[in-house]
Amino acid sequence: MSQRGAKHATRLSMTVRQELLTPREAARMLGISYPAIKKWILAGKLKTGKTPGGHHRIALSSLKPYLGKDAAKPKAESRERYRRISGRNQLPGKVVSVRFAGLVAEIVLSVGEWEVTSIITANAARELRLKKGDSAAALIKSTDVMIERLDEDAD
Repeated sequence: MSQRGAKHATRLSMTVRQELLTPREAARMLGISYPAIKKWILAGKLKTGKTPGGHHRIALSSLKPYLGKDAAKPKAESRERYRRISGRNQLPGKVVSVRFAGLVAEIVLSVGEWEVTSIITANAARELRLKKGDSAAALIKSTDVMIERLDEDAD
């Protein structure tokens, strides 16, 4: 193969590689969890190719139906909203309470069986016009995560 032919083949393989996503990349693009996309793959809901090492790769074109369904949802329910911000620790829920105290407001969200409390400025809470029953999401940005042992048998 000539040098020019080798460059063309390399460019072609790079283009093909860019159109193939790892399951983790596809999950992020769809706004779903990695375990969820693995279930889709194993159930045959999502077609994949395999690398020589046996790893699944997903063609970008096979995600288009799912991305199209998401685009048809109302803006507040669409996963597109999550792709507009860099933080991925987003917990959607319902506002349980809003309490103002001077310059701050306490916002409590029900997220599944848990409640998340956030203290934000009163001005921000007023701008958001949050009230009990509204849909909202807690976006968590932290450089530190602490762990507490919950079991009693700490040997």
